[in-house]
Amino acid sequence: MKRIITIIFVLIVTNSLSAQKKEQGDYIQFDDRKNTVHGVYIGLTQHVGKLENEWASFTSLKLAYVANRKLEIGFVGTFFFSEVPNKMGIYRGDEALLIGSYGGLHLEPILFGNKFISVSFPVLIGGGAITLLEEREQGGYEFTSDEYENGKFDFDHFFIIEPGVNLLYNISRFVQIETGIKYRFSEKYNVPFYGKGDMSGFSAGLGIKIGIFNMGRKKKVKDDFN
Repeated sequence: MKRIITIIFVLIVTNSLSAQKKEQGDYIQFDDRKNTVHGVYIGLTQHVGKLENEWASFTSLKLAYVANRKLEIGFVGTFFFSEVPNKMGIYRGDEALLIGSYGGLHLEPILFGNKFISVSFPVLIGGGAITLLEEREQGGYEFTSDEYENGKFDFDHFFIIEPGVNLLYNISRFVQIETGIKYRFSEKYNVPFYGKGDMSGFSAGLGIKIGIFNMGRKKKVKDDFN
């Protein structure tokens, strides 16, 4: 009986090893990252530029899909502010704060996407809103005194197109650094106590993108040549 059990055990082990060897022969390791180069990311950028001839800060948050390292499609939102002098004395304090946000569709064609350094041409198409805050005596800013009295928040909308040029540094599959310049084309706005203006102007800065820029992975595929 012991001899029969031993023979059966040997046959089972031998058959198992044979099947495993056959499976390894039928399948090969394949790096899909070389072919699948689609990805998604979230990005944060900081730019500085001129708004109404005064320095302004522009902080943007972006969510986009990357198609084959050749095109980005997504959405971007930008928060901005600029301190402007009270030249006409029409509001409190020595300065006022132009503040607002804009956002919309983000498109970014890419050249040399498979290189460590690539070139892209981002463009934003969308709209935004802007208002003016007065300087407080104790520091900081608040809505104008007339807005407090009337209980109305005065702001104006504008349409904007913002093309640019970027250098992209492909640090890894998960991190990308960008530097570049942009120019804002906008329609006129009319802010109470400040008057007419527009968002047009250059800005320059840098940003970071974090995500998966290549969704490919290492996997086993059927080896049809065996």
